Amino acid sequence: MFQIGKTLVSEEIIENDFVCNLTACKGACCVDGDAGAPLEEKETEILVDIYQKVKPFLRAEGIAVIEDEGAFVKGEDGEWETPLVNGSECAYVVFADNGTAKCGLEEAYNAGATKWKKPVSCHMYPVRIREYSEFTAVNYHKWHICDPACSLGEELKVPVYKFLKEALIRKFGAKWYDELEVAAAEYLK
Repeated sequence: MFQIGKTLVSEEIIENDFVCNLTACKGACCVDGDAGAPLEEKETEILVDIYQKVKPFLRAEGIAVIEDEGAFVKGEDGEWETPLVNGSECAYVVFADNGTAKCGLEEAYNAGATKWKKPVSCHMYPVRIREYSEFTAVNYHKWHICDPACSLGEELKVPVYKFLKEALIRKFGAKWYDELEVAAAEYLK
């Protein structure tokens, strides 16, 4: 671990390679698992505010769950997350004709219906953050469904932190990311 400001960053985001490979995984991260996407407090308000604009981009099953449970729910761990359809897939997931899961929130953003792309936790995956009173932990999360992304990242020689540049800047800012690049260069010497 190394420190940048009030963050403690795992070396694994420098050591490991990653490039999403939707062709191989079909967006499994949006449909597998037993919890919704983690949400920051401010993101819960955004989901409520943009719901009517996003609704036309969602599936009937997702709309039903959102309208029954709400735009967000409190997970078993006590943290905010997106609701699930059938206890598995994110309520905001939509499917392309080839069966690939896509984010309905991102589809609305791409169409210009909203100005918010998607939860930062989704944008930053496979990095997971954990807020503590004195610092924020920035960790690499290894999940077998992302093995194709790890293989593609290794083939293309793209470290996790470089693949996630836009998302990390979104979360922590450009100055923080510049410091991360310096730390990575030092670490790799």
